[in-house]
Amino acid sequence: MAVPAHIRNVPRPVNTVVVDNGKEGPNRFSVRERSGTKYIQHGNPQPRNGKVIGHIFEGKYVPLHTETASEGPDMLSYGAAAFAHSVSSDILSDLLDIYPIKDACTIMAIAMLRVIRPSITAERIAMHYRRTFVSRYYPGLALSANTICTFQQKIGQDGKRRRDFYQKRASSVMEDHHIAVDGTLKQDNSNVNDLSAFSYKARTKGCREVSILYAYDIEAMEPVCAEVFPGNSIDASSYAAFIRDNDIRKGIIVSDKGFPPSQIKKELEERPDLHFLTPIRRNDVRIANNDMLSFEGVLSGVDDHVVYKKRRIQGGRYLYACRSARKAAIEEAAYLARRKKQKDFQPENYEKKRKTFGVIVFESDQDLDPRIAYLCYEERWLLELVFKRYKNDECLDKTEVQGDFSLLGLEFINFISTVLTCRMLKKAREAGLLEKVSYGELLEDLSSAWRMVDAPEDPATDDKHWVHTLNYVFEELEALGLSRAVPKTKPRKRGRPRKDPKESKPKRPRGRPRKSNQSADLL
Repeated sequence: MAVPAHIRNVPRPVNTVVVDNGKEGPNRFSVRERSGTKYIQHGNPQPRNGKVIGHIFEGKYVPLHTETASEGPDMLSYGAAAFAHSVSSDILSDLLDIYPIKDACTIMAIAMLRVIRPSITAERIAMHYRRTFVSRYYPGLALSANTICTFQQKIGQDGKRRRDFYQKRASSVMEDHHIAVDGTLKQDNSNVNDLSAFSYKARTKGCREVSILYAYDIEAMEPVCAEVFPGNSIDASSYAAFIRDNDIRKGIIVSDKGFPPSQIKKELEERPDLHFLTPIRRNDVRIANNDMLSFEGVLSGVDDHVVYKKRRIQGGRYLYACRSARKAAIEEAAYLARRKKQKDFQPENYEKKRKTFGVIVFESDQDLDPRIAYLCYEERWLLELVFKRYKNDECLDKTEVQGDFSLLGLEFINFISTVLTCRMLKKAREAGLLEKVSYGELLEDLSSAWRMVDAPEDPATDDKHWVHTLNYVFEELEALGLSRAVPKTKPRKRGRPRKDPKESKPKRPRGRPRKSNQSADLL
């Protein structure tokens, strides 16, 4: 198609030609450079057109520019992603020992996004991946909803690698560390997997659930391993399988009454460095046979008034009985309130109950200090906080997947998210930030700290690469070690400085100088 003369006459670079592509639009008249000459036998040489270098539009030549945002955004949300990344290096290292590089990075990216964006859905993970520094830490990942679902299925299908990862973490537990073991129920109304079932709480909840067991290192304050069981599986029946599958061989297992040591008798015999500390029921005959309610001392170093008794029993095991005065008063008040409401108080039953109010008796295969035994179980509530964060802070109270393998893969990634959350909470608590704001408010503040992608890797508060970040957010970043603080100058004294400061000399006495006594000089 012939190019109009007024288009050809527009000034443009030399050795170029205008080509009409025949399509309406701003790019209709392309300007191509001459790339060479084509020689034809028995004919005149013909020019060869090269690449497009611009267009003729609105009566002028417009050079060709690169596509807008061809290299992605030039600024991203930094604070929350950097906070999660600062506590994740060893987890990525463990994953790289077991999974391919791309799979390990995908696991970390999804887990990190679920931490900094609670209740995020699979459809929105890709969007938040592109707008945060997670895309800089783990670049080039495909995170569409379909890709994530397929990836979770593959993770769930490879049970050996999941077990290898959990066993690697369990092997790093110190022998003197205490491991709290407990389970939680999670809603899963799927009809196509065998893990979803009605638990013993179904009559009150009215939904199917799955059971998830966690092992928690009390000293390290983070989960060690996890495993998914059917919702109708009680904790006692899953206890031995949990120990075997994750190959827990060291430490002291601190569990509740739902995990009796009789269920792991064989596992304890095969693992000499694995021990247990478990409470027994108040009506256990061993309490009366060993006179465990005749206390022999008061525990020191605990935030309560607790009396105790320690006794070695047959089989080489030990019983530790502790009675908290505070808990005894609470239990007695609750018991009397129920009897008053139901109008069925009986003095004989009250006398039997009164002796056991506030009492807890532990069984262990180790000779422990009673104070250590009591504090270990008291600190077991940290695992309950983990489950609370798991369901509330991370919004993981529902599975939102259908198949068995998808569920297993999802819970593996959720475990990584839970470890990151525990570490972030610990770091924020040590920095003193949780005394000022809540954990959710802290993440919200940090997410508002945006930074240029070409900025130096070692951020500083005054490096001019931040995007509209507020001062109180800088203070939080500095407290967490995510930004170097600006050296503060010494505050100046109030008032105008002296123009010519001189050496300080003793001040002249106030008032008029005294005259010398001339009459005294004549004497």
